[in-house]
This record gives sequence, structure tokens and C-alpha cells, in this order.
Amino acid sequence: MAGAGEPPAQAGNGEAPAEPAPAAAPAPLVIPQGVQLVLLLVALLALWVAARAAREVVLVFTVASLIALLLNPHVERLRRYRVPRGLAIPLTYLLLLVLVVAVGWLLAQPITNQVNSFVHHLPQITAQANKGLGNLQQFLNHAGVHVNLRKQGHTALNTLEHNVVKGSSSLLSFTTSILASVANAAISLVLIFVVSVYFLIYARQIGTLVRRLLPPGDGTPQDDFPTRAQVAVSSYVRGQLIFSIAMGTGAGVALWIYGALGIFPDGRTYAFAFGTFFGVMELVPYVGPILGAIPAVLLALFESPLSAIWVVILFVAIQQLEGHVVAPQIFSHALRINPLLVILSLLFGDAIYGIVGALVALPVAAVLRETILYLRRHVVFESWHVPRGSG
Repeated sequence: MAGAGEPPAQAGNGEAPAEPAPAAAPAPLVIPQGVQLVLLLVALLALWVAARAAREVVLVFTVASLIALLLNPHVERLRRYRVPRGLAIPLTYLLLLVLVVAVGWLLAQPITNQVNSFVHHLPQITAQANKGLGNLQQFLNHAGVHVNLRKQGHTALNTLEHNVVKGSSSLLSFTTSILASVANAAISLVLIFVVSVYFLIYARQIGTLVRRLLPPGDGTPQDDFPTRAQVAVSSYVRGQLIFSIAMGTGAGVALWIYGALGIFPDGRTYAFAFGTFFGVMELVPYVGPILGAIPAVLLALFESPLSAIWVVILFVAIQQLEGHVVAPQIFSHALRINPLLVILSLLFGDAIYGIVGALVALPVAAVLRETILYLRRHVVFESWHVPRGSG
């Protein structure tokens, strides 16, 4: 009996035995289309439940990925000058920090001067408003309308003046409370920073993985999905900054013209501060334009009710111009998303994460749009057509 290690015995005629036929490959498991649809719905539901359970983690990674998509082109630009990636990343963050500090420093000084001027002249503004109320009181008395407007108005204006001065003097404590709120969110901010740095470190590996998972493009940057995603986020940020600058400049110039025409005299004095505040508030979805108009309206109310009415009319006109002309022209090129989808994205982001969700909703929508367009170009779904039975 041959051992286990011995070759098999040859046939009697001296020829080698025939090779055994290879075993047939097992038939693949075919999943019916109905089961595929059910599994897809279950997977989407499970993903939604997991995202809701870990909503803070999802938000951190979403914001970090958007920051990485925004900064990676600048890192690659430094890489073209033979700067090592480990040095290009901190240089990019440092340049961003220097830019933010420089812009803040350039805006802070004139705004501070105008705020100090306002606080200094507030008693005169209040006295002027009380004089106007006194004239109105005399007019009503001569007309036979006996309403003690001057006393009530005087008390209301002095109370408003006291509150404004108190609010201005307590600006430091307000800033401290803001810093305390930021300190409470420090963990999330640090996580966002750390995760975004890791995204930038492994950007090339992530890009390679994404290209491997998605259908291949034609090799051009216009048909490369990671590049298209970066362009979408950069276009949104650029469009939002242009939009805020345009609206803030427009509001400031309009208030200066109001002041030059005598409609709202203090508008000429504080046009820069009001315009800057309005432009910054344009970054806040929904309530930003309303909040941005409040300081100018309040100051106009100190001067005269008629001035306040004209200022309200001005900001209503600016918001109409914003919604029907400026925003469509800028964001149609930056996002290329239907306005209804823009509104839906904002509402969806606000419903999930509040104001932060609304802030990141549009860049996320821009990336989703690029994803859908890329897949529509390179993916064809097999027809679900069921052939009719013969006879």
C-alpha cells in the first residue's frame, strides 16, 4: 500500500492517468430585486438611526471634512513649490489665522471709534429726541388731542438711553460670556481641528479610496470626483463671502446717502459700523438680515419716528434686492442648486443641528449635488422591466 507521500501508481500500459475534470464553480447567490430594495431601505434606515444617535460625531466629521475640502487645494498649491506636506498643512492653517486676525484688526478700529462716538453723543441724541417729542406734544395740544406724550416719551427715551449705555459699558462682560460659551464648546472645536488635520494628512489616500469605490472618470480634473467636491465647497465659501461683502457695502453706502440727504443724519456718521454689522449678519441664515438692521433702526428711532420708518423701508428694499437679484446671481454660479433645494437644505440642517446645521447645509448640499451628477454620468441602473408572459 502506497504511503500518503508516494506518487500514485501508473497504469499498466505505462501511460499517466487522465487529469480529473475541474469541479464546476458553484452558482452565485442571486438576490431578487425586491429583496435588494428592502435591504437598501433597511440600510438607509440603519444609517439614519446611527447618525441620529451619534449626531455630535457626525457634525464634527462633517464640519472637519468641509474644512479639509476647502484647505486641501491650498496645501496642494504649496506642495507644487516642493514644500513637504507635513509643513504645508500648518502653514495653511497659519495663513488662515493671519488672514482672519488681519481682517478683524482692520475692521475693529473704525468700528470701535464709531461705537465710542455713539456712546459719547447718546445724551445729545436723547435730548434731541425729547425736543422732537415736545414739539409733537404741542402740536397735539393745539389740535385738541390731549395725550401726555412728552412725559411718557421722555421716560421711555431716557430708559432706552440708560439701557444702551449700560449695554455698552457691559460689552466686556458680554464678550466674556461669549468666550465662556466658546470654552464650553472647546472640545468640539479641538476635535474638528484635529480631524480636519488628519483629513489633510491622508487626503491623497482618501482621494484614492474614493476613486476606487466610485466608477472611474475620464482622467480629467473636470471628471474627477474629489476635485469636483473641493471646487463645490470652495465655490460656496467664495460666493458667501462675496454676498456678505456686497450686502454690507450696499447697506453702508445706502445709509451714508441717507445721512447726506438728511433723511437719517447719523447714518452718515455710523455707516461703516452698520454696514459691517449687516454684512456679518448675512452669514447667519434666516434671522441674519433682520438682526443686521436692528442697530440702524434703533438709532433712527432716537432721531425721529419718521427717520426710523425710512430706515425700515430701506432695509426692506435691500432684503428684496438681496432675495430677488443679488443672491440668485451669486449663488446660481457658486452652488448651481435650485432655490427650492436651497431652502429645503437650510430647513433640513436647522431641524437636525440648529443654526450650525443651517450654516453647513449649503456646502453639504453642493457636495451631494456633485455626487449625484457624477453618478448619473457614470452609473446606469439595470432595467427593472419584467417581460410579459407569452400568450
